[in-house]
Amino acid sequence: MSLEKLDAVQRAGIEGGRAHVRLRFGFPIGGYSHELQPLLAAHLASAGISQPLDLEVLADIRSHAVQRQLKPMAGVGNVVAVASGKGGVGKSTVAVNLALAWAAQGARVGILDADIYGPSQPLMLGIAGQRPVVAGGKRIQPLESHGIVAMSIGFLVDAAQPMVWRGPMVTQALTQLLGDTEWGQLDYLVVDMPPGTGDIQLTLAQRVPVAGAVIVTTPQHIAVADARKGLRMFEKVSVPVLGIVENMSLHVCSNCGHADAIFGAGGGDDMAREYGVALLGRLPLDARIREEADGGRPTVVAAPDSPRAAAYFAMARRTAAALATRARDSSSAFPQIVVEDT
Repeated sequence: MSLEKLDAVQRAGIEGGRAHVRLRFGFPIGGYSHELQPLLAAHLASAGISQPLDLEVLADIRSHAVQRQLKPMAGVGNVVAVASGKGGVGKSTVAVNLALAWAAQGARVGILDADIYGPSQPLMLGIAGQRPVVAGGKRIQPLESHGIVAMSIGFLVDAAQPMVWRGPMVTQALTQLLGDTEWGQLDYLVVDMPPGTGDIQLTLAQRVPVAGAVIVTTPQHIAVADARKGLRMFEKVSVPVLGIVENMSLHVCSNCGHADAIFGAGGGDDMAREYGVALLGRLPLDARIREEADGGRPTVVAAPDSPRAAAYFAMARRTAAALATRARDSSSAFPQIVVEDT
């Protein structure tokens, strides 16, 4: 995504024999200046500007519109739903790593585990068995883990007991978890949606003020077919789809590093092209990702410098950028940086 599309260039000029550029992004920028510095210096050099570069990078994360009939949540900048058309595609793993990647990049982040029947975030965040505190008998204090706050029905019930609830009870419970939790000031609240496109999912999409949705699929054609239904569900309730995440794109052998497309290839690309949305990332199928999540330290926390974590960080940045630019012009030309003598 170009600097022009992101409307990122705030200032560019030469002063005191040095080039000065100030960039502002509408998403977390932790570590981004180290990536941009050499790229921007090379771009300036190609334009004949050889002065040393002073680069300033700022983050300005703003709130975005939600469904017309709903009001944004107080203190929560953007609610982002992570959904899938079916279970078993790694949606919860994507959701927790997305939240943790945003936090690592400098954002204030929370996660709501909206899967009443199979809550997995307490285990993935390493806080299973803990109980939240109710402040003043009214507001629930979310639990904290790895720099984010979290709420799940799994914190409130016995993990060994099944939730034998009908749809209306589930939606009411989730509405209360969302509205009665003291989230504080957040830039992003990630909602790990229950899989599928039934009454529960549709009701949640209608009641929760969502700024954007992410659809998770695997490359397998049958998974993509179900993911299409999830995307159409959000379209029906006027929730913008930020893009597609293709999970389990390649299996990476933990012994030799060989990569194999076990679930096929191209499903996410085809769906993104069909609906005119971004392919936000291709994430690997790696045994270490499963081990890290099961151990309560998801990949971006357990191995932040690994190639598998890099895929999550890149996906998180693309997702936040898609949200920040969803109403802007879609031009993709590289920005023309104007350097003026002072």
